[in-house]
Amino acid sequence: MSFTIIFGLLSVAAMLAARVTYFTSIWRGKTRPHAFSWFIWGVISSIGFAAQFAEGAGAGAWARGFGAATCFMLVGISLFRGERNITRADWMTLCVALLAIPLWVLTKTPVWSVVLVCLIDTVGYLPTVRKSWTKPQSESALSYSIGSLGAFLTLLAIENYTVSTWLYPAVLVFSNGAMALFLLGRRARMPIPAQPA
Repeated sequence: MSFTIIFGLLSVAAMLAARVTYFTSIWRGKTRPHAFSWFIWGVISSIGFAAQFAEGAGAGAWARGFGAATCFMLVGISLFRGERNITRADWMTLCVALLAIPLWVLTKTPVWSVVLVCLIDTVGYLPTVRKSWTKPQSESALSYSIGSLGAFLTLLAIENYTVSTWLYPAVLVFSNGAMALFLLGRRARMPIPAQPA
């Protein structure tokens, strides 16, 4: 078994662990996902998976395909157990992200396509960051940390290194890690809510 296959399997295992952690936190009532973020990430992860697959990422694309499918599962869950406070800024973020997708379609070069995918994916964090600014306990820092690790393992699993195959997972290493640090930082600065007696 080649190293790329091993790292591909490890990246999927890390993504699975991140999702199990997140789903468990939702069912326990601790995490309230924002449907807009997960919808944007689902669409963009699907595009990213297709681009990686087409450019020969091989096992390096597996985690992105798995991640895309679970993002859409989280959209459905968010409708019932997610954040209910949807602001005008959230709607604007969703519109900007969706309006940028046709630009991706019009882009003829794989590199610029992936750059747009990375930008749109990063915009997808805005509704979750906005919600988590005042409610940092409503997101799972552990899940984002494991997601960052999974994206790093994806980089090691890529079979054909081009900007189109490595840029998106590299951005995910940074953005998921930054989100985890943001959540931990906000929690450290906010009082822990009192538990009912």
